Amino acid sequence: MRVHDTASGELRPTATGDEARLYVCGITPYDATHMGHAATYLAFDTLNRAWRDAGHRVHYVQNVTDIDDPLLERAVASGEDWQAIARRETQLFREDMEFLRVIPPDDYVGAVESIPSVVNCIEGLRERGAVYDVDGDLYFDIASDPFFGSVSGLSRQDMLELFAERGGDPLRPGKRDPLDPLLWRAARPEEPAWDTPLGHGRPGWHIECVAIALDHLGMTFDVQGGGRDLIFPHHEMGASHAEVLEDSRPYARDYVHAGMVGLDGVKMSKSLGNLVFVHRLRSAGVHPGAIRLAVLAHHYRHDWDWTDEGLVEAQERLATWAQAAALSSGPRPAALIDSMRTAVADDLDTPSMIEAVDDYAQTALARGGQDGSGPARMREAVDALLGVDLPVA
Repeated sequence: MRVHDTASGELRPTATGDEARLYVCGITPYDATHMGHAATYLAFDTLNRAWRDAGHRVHYVQNVTDIDDPLLERAVASGEDWQAIARRETQLFREDMEFLRVIPPDDYVGAVESIPSVVNCIEGLRERGAVYDVDGDLYFDIASDPFFGSVSGLSRQDMLELFAERGGDPLRPGKRDPLDPLLWRAARPEEPAWDTPLGHGRPGWHIECVAIALDHLGMTFDVQGGGRDLIFPHHEMGASHAEVLEDSRPYARDYVHAGMVGLDGVKMSKSLGNLVFVHRLRSAGVHPGAIRLAVLAHHYRHDWDWTDEGLVEAQERLATWAQAAALSSGPRPAALIDSMRTAVADDLDTPSMIEAVDDYAQTALARGGQDGSGPARMREAVDALLGVDLPVA
Protein backbone atom coordinates (compact mmCIF):
# COMPACT_ATOMS: atom_id res chain seq x y z
CA MET A 1 0.00 0.00 0.00
CA ARG A 2 1.21 3.47 -0.92
CA VAL A 3 -0.56 6.61 0.27
CA HIS A 4 0.07 10.30 -0.24
CA ASP A 5 1.74 11.78 2.83
CA THR A 6 0.92 15.46 3.28
CA ALA A 7 4.07 16.16 5.30
CA SER A 8 6.49 14.94 2.64
CA GLY A 9 4.27 15.45 -0.39
CA GLU A 10 5.21 11.96 -1.54
CA LEU A 11 3.55 8.62 -2.14
CA ARG A 12 4.92 6.41 0.62
CA PRO A 13 4.64 2.74 1.53
CA THR A 14 2.49 2.35 4.60
CA ALA A 15 1.84 -0.34 7.21
CA THR A 16 5.01 -2.25 6.49
CA GLY A 17 4.57 -4.45 9.59
CA ASP A 18 1.96 -7.02 10.55
CA GLU A 19 -0.20 -4.44 12.33
CA ALA A 20 -1.59 -1.29 10.72
CA ARG A 21 -2.51 1.54 13.12
CA LEU A 22 -4.96 4.21 11.99
CA TYR A 23 -6.32 7.29 13.74
CA VAL A 24 -9.06 9.28 12.01
CA CYS A 25 -10.42 12.45 13.57
CA GLY A 26 -14.13 12.12 14.28
CA ILE A 27 -17.07 14.48 14.30
CA THR A 28 -18.05 17.28 16.61
CA PRO A 29 -21.63 16.10 17.22
CA TYR A 30 -23.73 19.23 16.85
CA ASP A 31 -25.43 18.40 13.51
CA ALA A 32 -26.10 15.45 11.22
CA THR A 33 -23.64 13.61 8.96
CA HIS A 34 -23.34 15.27 5.55
CA MET A 35 -21.67 14.00 2.40
CA GLY A 36 -18.41 15.78 3.19
CA HIS A 37 -18.16 13.68 6.35
CA ALA A 38 -19.20 10.55 4.46
CA ALA A 39 -16.52 11.03 1.81
CA THR A 40 -13.78 11.29 4.45
CA TYR A 41 -14.87 8.21 6.37
CA LEU A 42 -15.41 6.20 3.19
CA ALA A 43 -11.85 7.04 2.10
CA PHE A 44 -10.41 5.64 5.31
CA ASP A 45 -12.81 2.71 5.23
CA THR A 46 -11.26 1.90 1.86
CA LEU A 47 -7.80 2.04 3.42
CA ASN A 48 -8.98 -0.18 6.29
CA ARG A 49 -10.41 -2.73 3.84
CA ALA A 50 -7.27 -2.73 1.70
CA TRP A 51 -5.05 -3.31 4.72
CA ARG A 52 -7.26 -6.17 5.89
CA ASP A 53 -7.28 -7.70 2.41
CA ALA A 54 -3.46 -7.52 2.42
CA GLY A 55 -3.37 -9.52 5.66
CA HIS A 56 -2.68 -6.78 8.20
CA ARG A 57 -4.17 -6.67 11.66
CA VAL A 58 -5.79 -3.23 11.75
CA HIS A 59 -6.14 -1.14 14.91
CA TYR A 60 -8.46 1.73 14.04
CA VAL A 61 -9.18 4.53 16.52
CA GLN A 62 -11.62 7.40 16.07
CA ASN A 63 -12.63 10.12 18.49
CA VAL A 64 -15.78 12.14 18.93
CA THR A 65 -15.27 15.74 20.03
CA ASP A 66 -18.20 15.76 22.44
CA ILE A 67 -17.14 18.98 24.15
CA ASP A 68 -16.17 21.96 22.01
CA ASP A 69 -17.27 25.50 21.18
CA PRO A 70 -19.51 24.65 18.17
CA LEU A 71 -21.48 22.17 20.26
CA LEU A 72 -21.93 24.65 23.10
CA GLU A 73 -22.92 27.39 20.67
CA ARG A 74 -25.57 25.09 19.16
CA ALA A 75 -26.89 24.35 22.65
CA VAL A 76 -27.25 28.06 23.44
CA ALA A 77 -28.91 28.77 20.09
CA SER A 78 -31.38 25.87 20.40
CA GLY A 79 -31.97 25.99 24.14
CA GLU A 80 -31.21 22.25 24.33
CA ASP A 81 -28.80 20.61 26.75
CA TRP A 82 -25.38 20.18 25.14
CA GLN A 83 -25.08 16.60 26.35
CA ALA A 84 -28.42 15.67 24.79
CA ILE A 85 -27.32 17.15 21.46
CA ALA A 86 -24.03 15.27 21.60
CA ARG A 87 -25.68 11.94 22.40
CA ARG A 88 -28.31 12.30 19.67
CA GLU A 89 -25.94 13.40 16.92
CA THR A 90 -23.29 10.84 17.84
CA GLN A 91 -25.89 8.08 17.63
CA LEU A 92 -27.15 9.41 14.28
CA PHE A 93 -23.59 9.48 12.96
CA ARG A 94 -23.00 5.89 13.99
CA GLU A 95 -26.27 4.81 12.36
CA ASP A 96 -25.26 6.61 9.17
CA MET A 97 -21.87 4.88 9.15
CA GLU A 98 -23.47 1.49 9.77
CA PHE A 99 -25.89 2.15 6.90
CA LEU A 100 -22.95 2.97 4.62
CA ARG A 101 -21.25 -0.27 5.73
CA VAL A 102 -18.23 1.51 7.18
CA ILE A 103 -16.24 -0.96 9.29
CA PRO A 104 -16.44 0.55 12.78
CA PRO A 105 -13.28 1.59 14.63
CA ASP A 106 -11.90 -0.72 17.27
CA ASP A 107 -11.89 2.18 19.73
CA TYR A 108 -14.46 4.97 19.48
CA VAL A 109 -13.57 7.42 22.21
CA GLY A 110 -15.17 10.63 23.43
CA ALA A 111 -13.23 13.70 24.49
CA VAL A 112 -15.16 13.95 27.77
CA GLU A 113 -14.19 10.44 28.86
CA SER A 114 -10.57 11.24 27.98
CA ILE A 115 -10.20 14.29 30.22
CA PRO A 116 -7.97 12.44 32.75
CA SER A 117 -5.61 11.49 29.90
CA VAL A 118 -5.71 15.05 28.56
CA VAL A 119 -4.72 16.35 32.00
CA ASN A 120 -1.80 13.90 32.15
CA CYS A 121 -0.61 15.05 28.73
CA ILE A 122 -0.76 18.72 29.69
CA GLU A 123 1.08 18.04 32.93
CA GLY A 124 3.76 16.21 30.93
CA LEU A 125 4.09 19.15 28.55
CA ARG A 126 4.35 21.50 31.51
CA GLU A 127 7.24 19.43 32.89
CA ARG A 128 8.98 19.97 29.55
CA GLY A 129 8.52 23.74 29.82
CA ALA A 130 6.07 23.88 26.93
CA VAL A 131 3.04 25.29 28.82
CA TYR A 132 2.29 28.79 30.09
CA ASP A 133 -0.66 30.56 31.69
CA VAL A 134 -2.74 33.42 30.31
CA ASP A 135 -5.36 34.53 32.84
CA GLY A 136 -5.94 30.95 33.99
CA ASP A 137 -5.98 29.42 30.50
CA LEU A 138 -3.07 27.16 29.57
CA TYR A 139 -1.32 27.49 26.22
CA PHE A 140 1.22 25.41 24.34
CA ASP A 141 4.43 27.23 23.39
CA ILE A 142 5.16 26.33 19.77
CA ALA A 143 8.72 27.56 20.27
CA SER A 144 9.30 24.36 22.28
CA ASP A 145 9.03 22.37 19.04
CA PRO A 146 11.87 22.92 16.54
CA PHE A 147 9.90 20.94 13.93
CA PHE A 148 6.70 22.98 14.16
CA GLY A 149 5.25 23.46 10.69
CA SER A 150 6.64 20.23 9.25
CA VAL A 151 3.22 18.62 8.75
CA SER A 152 1.56 21.40 6.78
CA GLY A 153 4.62 23.04 5.24
CA LEU A 154 2.76 26.37 5.33
CA SER A 155 4.25 29.82 5.59
CA ARG A 156 3.77 31.67 8.86
CA GLN A 157 1.36 34.10 7.19
CA ASP A 158 -0.78 31.26 5.86
CA MET A 159 -0.75 29.66 9.30
CA LEU A 160 -1.93 32.88 10.93
CA GLU A 161 -4.79 33.26 8.48
CA LEU A 162 -5.96 29.66 8.87
CA PHE A 163 -5.54 29.74 12.65
CA ALA A 164 -7.91 32.70 12.86
CA GLU A 165 -10.43 31.00 10.55
CA ARG A 166 -10.36 27.60 12.25
CA GLY A 167 -10.89 28.19 15.93
CA GLY A 168 -7.61 29.80 16.96
CA ASP A 169 -7.16 33.08 18.84
CA PRO A 170 -4.06 34.76 17.34
CA LEU A 171 -5.01 38.21 18.65
CA ARG A 172 -5.37 37.30 22.32
CA PRO A 173 -3.18 39.54 24.50
CA GLY A 174 -0.64 37.81 26.72
CA LYS A 175 0.25 34.98 24.36
CA ARG A 176 3.92 34.43 23.60
CA ASP A 177 3.19 33.68 19.96
CA PRO A 178 -0.07 34.36 18.10
CA LEU A 179 -0.02 30.74 16.89
CA ASP A 180 0.22 29.18 20.35
CA PRO A 181 -2.84 26.91 20.76
CA LEU A 182 -5.06 26.50 23.80
CA LEU A 183 -4.50 23.39 25.90
CA TRP A 184 -6.88 24.03 28.81
CA ARG A 185 -9.69 26.58 29.09
CA ALA A 186 -10.51 27.77 32.59
CA ALA A 187 -14.19 27.59 33.48
CA ARG A 188 -16.47 30.31 32.08
CA PRO A 189 -19.92 31.15 33.43
CA GLU A 190 -22.62 28.74 32.19
CA GLU A 191 -20.10 26.50 30.41
CA PRO A 192 -19.45 22.87 31.40
CA ALA A 193 -16.22 22.35 33.31
CA TRP A 194 -14.43 19.63 35.25
CA ASP A 195 -12.42 19.71 38.47
CA THR A 196 -8.87 18.55 37.72
CA PRO A 197 -5.31 19.19 38.95
CA LEU A 198 -5.16 21.84 36.21
CA GLY A 199 -8.10 23.68 37.74
CA HIS A 200 -11.80 23.88 36.96
CA GLY A 201 -12.16 23.93 33.17
CA ARG A 202 -12.20 21.92 29.95
CA PRO A 203 -9.66 20.79 27.35
CA GLY A 204 -8.64 22.45 24.13
CA TRP A 205 -9.30 20.77 20.82
CA HIS A 206 -5.94 19.47 19.63
CA ILE A 207 -4.74 17.91 22.87
CA GLU A 208 -7.88 15.75 23.07
CA CYS A 209 -6.96 13.79 19.95
CA VAL A 210 -3.35 13.45 21.08
CA ALA A 211 -4.38 11.97 24.41
CA ILE A 212 -6.72 9.48 22.75
CA ALA A 213 -4.22 8.47 20.06
CA LEU A 214 -1.36 7.99 22.49
CA ASP A 215 -3.56 6.01 24.88
CA HIS A 216 -4.79 3.60 22.23
CA LEU A 217 -2.11 3.54 19.51
CA GLY A 218 1.08 4.99 20.93
CA MET A 219 3.63 7.05 19.04
CA THR A 220 4.54 6.56 15.40
CA PHE A 221 1.30 4.97 14.33
CA ASP A 222 0.86 4.42 10.61
CA VAL A 223 -1.71 6.95 9.42
CA GLN A 224 -3.26 10.11 10.84
CA GLY A 225 -6.32 10.72 8.72
CA GLY A 226 -8.98 13.34 8.21
CA GLY A 227 -10.26 15.97 5.85
CA ARG A 228 -7.86 18.44 4.25
CA ASP A 229 -9.24 21.21 6.43
CA LEU A 230 -7.63 19.50 9.44
CA ILE A 231 -4.04 19.79 8.16
CA PHE A 232 -3.71 23.14 9.90
CA PRO A 233 -4.10 23.82 12.69
CA HIS A 234 -5.42 20.51 14.04
CA HIS A 235 -2.94 17.95 12.73
CA GLU A 236 0.00 20.33 12.88
CA MET A 237 -0.73 21.16 16.52
CA GLY A 238 -1.43 17.56 17.44
CA ALA A 239 1.88 16.37 16.03
CA SER A 240 3.70 19.16 17.85
CA HIS A 241 2.04 18.36 21.20
CA ALA A 242 2.83 14.65 20.93
CA GLU A 243 6.42 15.01 19.76
CA VAL A 244 7.32 17.49 22.49
CA LEU A 245 5.54 15.41 25.12
CA GLU A 246 7.21 12.13 24.09
CA ASP A 247 10.51 13.71 23.01
CA SER A 248 10.43 11.64 19.85
CA ARG A 249 9.09 11.82 16.33
CA PRO A 250 7.19 11.30 14.18
CA TYR A 251 3.80 11.26 15.85
CA ALA A 252 2.40 9.55 12.75
CA ARG A 253 4.34 8.02 9.88
CA ASP A 254 1.96 9.43 7.28
CA TYR A 255 -0.62 12.22 7.28
CA VAL A 256 -3.37 11.40 4.80
CA HIS A 257 -6.07 13.91 3.92
CA ALA A 258 -9.29 13.74 1.94
CA GLY A 259 -10.46 16.52 -0.35
CA MET A 260 -13.52 18.68 0.18
CA VAL A 261 -17.00 17.95 -1.13
CA GLY A 262 -19.04 20.85 -2.46
CA LEU A 263 -22.55 21.60 -3.59
CA ASP A 264 -23.05 23.96 -6.53
CA GLY A 265 -19.37 24.87 -6.46
CA VAL A 266 -19.23 25.76 -2.76
CA LYS A 267 -17.69 23.53 -0.05
CA MET A 268 -20.34 21.85 2.08
CA SER A 269 -20.26 23.26 5.60
CA LYS A 270 -22.57 23.50 8.54
CA SER A 271 -21.98 27.24 8.78
CA LEU A 272 -23.25 27.78 5.21
CA GLY A 273 -26.04 25.21 5.47
CA ASN A 274 -25.40 23.84 1.94
CA LEU A 275 -25.56 20.22 3.05
CA VAL A 276 -26.72 16.88 1.70
CA PHE A 277 -27.37 14.64 4.70
CA VAL A 278 -26.80 10.89 4.74
CA HIS A 279 -29.85 10.25 6.92
CA ARG A 280 -32.12 11.98 4.41
CA LEU A 281 -30.78 9.84 1.56
CA ARG A 282 -31.38 6.68 3.55
CA SER A 283 -34.85 7.88 4.55
CA ALA A 284 -35.54 8.35 0.83
CA GLY A 285 -34.65 4.70 0.22
CA VAL A 286 -31.34 5.25 -1.57
CA HIS A 287 -29.28 2.06 -1.56
CA PRO A 288 -26.08 2.42 0.49
CA GLY A 289 -24.09 0.93 -2.36
CA ALA A 290 -25.22 3.73 -4.65
CA ILE A 291 -24.04 6.36 -2.15
CA ARG A 292 -20.70 4.62 -1.78
CA LEU A 293 -20.25 4.43 -5.54
CA ALA A 294 -21.22 8.07 -6.00
CA VAL A 295 -18.48 9.02 -3.53
CA LEU A 296 -15.81 6.50 -4.55
CA ALA A 297 -16.12 7.48 -8.22
CA HIS A 298 -13.92 10.44 -7.17
CA HIS A 299 -10.33 10.07 -5.96
CA TYR A 300 -10.29 10.76 -2.24
CA ARG A 301 -7.71 13.58 -2.47
CA HIS A 302 -9.64 15.57 -5.08
CA ASP A 303 -12.26 18.22 -4.40
CA TRP A 304 -15.58 17.51 -6.10
CA ASP A 305 -19.26 18.46 -6.11
CA TRP A 306 -22.12 16.22 -5.04
CA THR A 307 -24.80 16.20 -7.76
CA ASP A 308 -28.09 14.46 -8.39
CA GLU A 309 -26.66 13.32 -11.73
CA GLY A 310 -23.73 11.65 -9.99
CA LEU A 311 -26.09 9.74 -7.72
CA VAL A 312 -28.22 8.61 -10.67
CA GLU A 313 -25.10 7.39 -12.48
CA ALA A 314 -24.09 5.46 -9.35
CA GLN A 315 -27.53 3.88 -9.10
CA GLU A 316 -27.36 2.78 -12.73
CA ARG A 317 -23.86 1.35 -12.17
CA LEU A 318 -25.07 -0.54 -9.11
CA ALA A 319 -27.92 -2.09 -11.12
CA THR A 320 -25.55 -3.13 -13.92
CA TRP A 321 -23.11 -4.72 -11.48
CA ALA A 322 -25.97 -6.56 -9.76
CA GLN A 323 -27.11 -7.97 -13.12
CA ALA A 324 -23.60 -9.21 -13.88
CA ALA A 325 -23.26 -10.75 -10.42
CA ALA A 326 -26.52 -12.65 -10.98
CA LEU A 327 -25.22 -14.45 -14.09
CA SER A 328 -24.53 -18.18 -13.94
CA SER A 329 -21.06 -17.69 -15.37
CA GLY A 330 -18.70 -14.93 -16.41
CA PRO A 331 -15.09 -14.15 -17.32
CA ARG A 332 -12.38 -15.48 -15.05
CA PRO A 333 -12.25 -13.15 -12.01
CA ALA A 334 -8.50 -13.25 -11.30
CA ALA A 335 -7.66 -10.30 -13.57
CA LEU A 336 -10.46 -8.22 -12.04
CA ILE A 337 -9.31 -8.89 -8.49
CA ASP A 338 -5.68 -8.17 -9.38
CA SER A 339 -6.69 -4.89 -11.03
CA MET A 340 -8.73 -3.82 -8.00
CA ARG A 341 -5.92 -4.65 -5.58
CA THR A 342 -3.34 -2.86 -7.72
CA ALA A 343 -5.52 0.25 -7.92
CA VAL A 344 -6.34 0.45 -4.22
CA ALA A 345 -2.67 -0.05 -3.34
CA ASP A 346 -1.85 3.00 -5.47
CA ASP A 347 -3.08 5.72 -3.11
CA LEU A 348 -6.63 4.37 -2.87
CA ASP A 349 -7.41 4.78 -6.57
CA THR A 350 -11.10 3.93 -6.29
CA PRO A 351 -12.04 5.38 -9.72
CA SER A 352 -9.75 2.79 -11.34
CA MET A 353 -11.22 0.07 -9.14
CA ILE A 354 -14.70 1.03 -10.33
CA GLU A 355 -13.54 1.11 -13.95
CA ALA A 356 -12.18 -2.43 -13.59
CA VAL A 357 -15.53 -3.68 -12.27
CA ASP A 358 -17.35 -1.81 -15.04
CA ASP A 359 -15.23 -3.61 -17.64
CA TYR A 360 -15.84 -7.00 -16.05
CA ALA A 361 -19.60 -6.44 -15.72
CA GLN A 362 -19.99 -5.18 -19.29
CA THR A 363 -17.99 -8.12 -20.67
CA ALA A 364 -19.99 -10.61 -18.62
CA LEU A 365 -23.31 -9.16 -19.73
CA ALA A 366 -22.27 -8.96 -23.39
CA ARG A 367 -20.45 -12.26 -23.81
CA GLY A 368 -20.90 -14.33 -20.68
CA GLY A 369 -18.00 -16.61 -19.87
CA GLN A 370 -16.82 -20.07 -19.00
CA ASP A 371 -16.16 -19.58 -15.28
CA GLY A 372 -19.12 -20.47 -13.08
CA SER A 373 -17.47 -18.86 -10.05
CA GLY A 374 -16.76 -15.57 -11.82
CA PRO A 375 -19.90 -13.60 -10.90
CA ALA A 376 -19.78 -14.75 -7.28
CA ARG A 377 -16.10 -13.82 -6.99
CA MET A 378 -16.88 -10.44 -8.53
CA ARG A 379 -19.58 -9.91 -5.88
CA GLU A 380 -17.14 -10.87 -3.11
CA ALA A 381 -14.42 -8.51 -4.40
CA VAL A 382 -16.82 -5.59 -4.73
CA ASP A 383 -18.04 -6.23 -1.20
CA ALA A 384 -14.60 -6.69 0.40
CA LEU A 385 -12.67 -3.92 -1.35
CA LEU A 386 -15.31 -1.31 -2.20
CA GLY A 387 -17.74 -2.06 0.63
CA VAL A 388 -20.65 -2.43 -1.78
CA ASP A 389 -23.08 -5.25 -1.03
CA LEU A 390 -24.70 -5.74 -4.41
CA PRO A 391 -28.48 -6.13 -4.38
CA VAL A 392 -29.93 -9.36 -5.70
CA ALA A 393 -30.95 -8.61 -9.28
